[in-house]
Amino acid sequence: QSLTYKDSLLYAGVDILGSFKNDEKIDLSKVMMLMLTTSDNTASLWLQSLAGKGTRINEILDSMGFGATRVNSRTPGREANRTQYGWGQTSPREMATLMEKIVNGEVISKERSAQMLRLLGRNYWDDVAISQVPSDVFVASKNGAVDESRGEVLFVNGRGARYIFCICTKNNKDQSWEPGNEAWVLTRKLSKLLWEKYGND
Repeated sequence: QSLTYKDSLLYAGVDILGSFKNDEKIDLSKVMMLMLTTSDNTASLWLQSLAGKGTRINEILDSMGFGATRVNSRTPGREANRTQYGWGQTSPREMATLMEKIVNGEVISKERSAQMLRLLGRNYWDDVAISQVPSDVFVASKNGAVDESRGEVLFVNGRGARYIFCICTKNNKDQSWEPGNEAWVLTRKLSKLLWEKYGND
């Protein structure tokens, strides 16, 4: 499916999609790839709108049993939540459970879940938790970061066992964006411990 980009979709920042010219064409699958692979905010907001907006997405999440995971951005009635939590909110358990459902082919359909898993296996941001897993091991992941919070969920198809984990931090005192950020250092350490415990032969 071909989509037409409009300047009105721009979310200011350094997004790839935000550098497009008005009326440029792009496939829906590429917009999905940009959202999942590079965390492109312009792509994310566009897809949120195409999916029925935050209200509809939250209804779907609720129907799947996710009570803590919600879209707050551009979602009527979620303004107070956005002020407190930002664009969205979740819990480590629910993120890990969602990843498990994707791995097991239980989100929308087996075919769509497989497509999601492949896309999640192409994460551009691979210098935190993923960096502690050998490069020849398949990892599906998604991370998110704002000043006060850093999070990452991974499915690791380990040599010893397949495992899923999610690490989220909040109220971070260290709000830097350098590799040595305390939350990222902690995430790398935990990811390494999990690989040594579960992933290796």
